[in-house]
Amino acid sequence: MDEQESLPQSPMEQAAALQDLLISHATGGTAADWAYRSLRSELVNNAALQHLLPKFVRTSRDLAQFWQFIKFKFQHYTERREFIWNEFRPLLDALEKNGSAPSDGAISDAFVSLNCDTVSRAWAKALERRTEDPEGAITAARTLLEAVCKRILNDSGIAYAGNEDFSVLYRKVADELKLAPEQYPEKNFKSILGGCQNIVNLLATLRNGLGDAHAPNRPVRPLPRHATLAVNLAGTMASFLVETWQARKEKASF
Repeated sequence: MDEQESLPQSPMEQAAALQDLLISHATGGTAADWAYRSLRSELVNNAALQHLLPKFVRTSRDLAQFWQFIKFKFQHYTERREFIWNEFRPLLDALEKNGSAPSDGAISDAFVSLNCDTVSRAWAKALERRTEDPEGAITAARTLLEAVCKRILNDSGIAYAGNEDFSVLYRKVADELKLAPEQYPEKNFKSILGGCQNIVNLLATLRNGLGDAHAPNRPVRPLPRHATLAVNLAGTMASFLVETWQARKEKASF
């Protein structure tokens, strides 16, 4: 790709071009560092897609850093090609199916402020597995909410046991963020916040019954639509908690 040549404009073309460029660089071909950095920047800054980018792309800011990663990971060109193809598959599949829901990017943005790898990994896993692994997506959705609760409690200096029941964790967070239904006299607020509490409890139950964390020999297995519902509910609740937490921190700083 010549430096005067314009870069692809669509995310699908950008992802495919980035994959081809990395394969070329990893297998003795030519690759332009400016093109890598430009393509990477387009995709990293796309909030709806950044969670699907291979981790080595997110952490390698230029081709020199990528080379230091790939040359030690695999010795043979065939292994490198297969690895890069496999790592790009979730991103390309999602783009091909137009599988990113409008809410995915907004929720991803809310989690950036946490700077928490556990939350980011759980959200990425939940999104990636919605179609191909519904059980894993449901488990990841519950893990996401639990990780967000623990992050908020840690930051707030509130103690909890390592094996604390998830409903207890959420209750502590709700009390801290003033989201417990009984903290509001107005009927509509009580109903909304009570519904939030019910969603959290139901997600824990759904994970126990349909997720992949328990015995797999169950008579009923979740379908992608069930996983999508669980992931969307968990993502919405988790981002609501994060945004409420951030708002309270900002208010306290004044």
